[in-house]
Amino acid sequence: MAQFPSKHFIQTLLLLCLLSIIKNSFADDYTSPDSIKGSTTINAEDLIKLAQDHDDLIIIDSRIKSDRRQGYISGSVSLPDTDTNCVSLLPVIDNKATPTVFYCNGPKCRRSDIAISKAAECGYKNLYWFRGGFKEWKEKNYLISK
Repeated sequence: MAQFPSKHFIQTLLLLCLLSIIKNSFADDYTSPDSIKGSTTINAEDLIKLAQDHDDLIIIDSRIKSDRRQGYISGSVSLPDTDTNCVSLLPVIDNKATPTVFYCNGPKCRRSDIAISKAAECGYKNLYWFRGGFKEWKEKNYLISK
């Protein structure tokens, strides 16, 4: 006589299948767009030039705290995208015309995409998006802080 799998075995198998489907649907194949409305896309050298030309330049690191512990661009302010909104931006950028750069981990990271879009929606101008982010900065051996 054939023996059927137990109810527990079938439930476990279904759960594993469901988890696999969920994991694959959130696979990290994201690549950020080339530009974001309301901002100017820059590279590492552009960021250095902006810092030389604007004493009031603000650089916002949109990464989470655990990413920042790996290092960050010197002088940047930590404001994760999850905490970025019109209220949280105000103490960091008190003048909506102040030149401000947002960055995260690079083209595979969507945190700065989200944060800069929120800033634009809040009415901030002179927004710059460092699309290459910390990845590009590190690859070019520019100064980082820890």
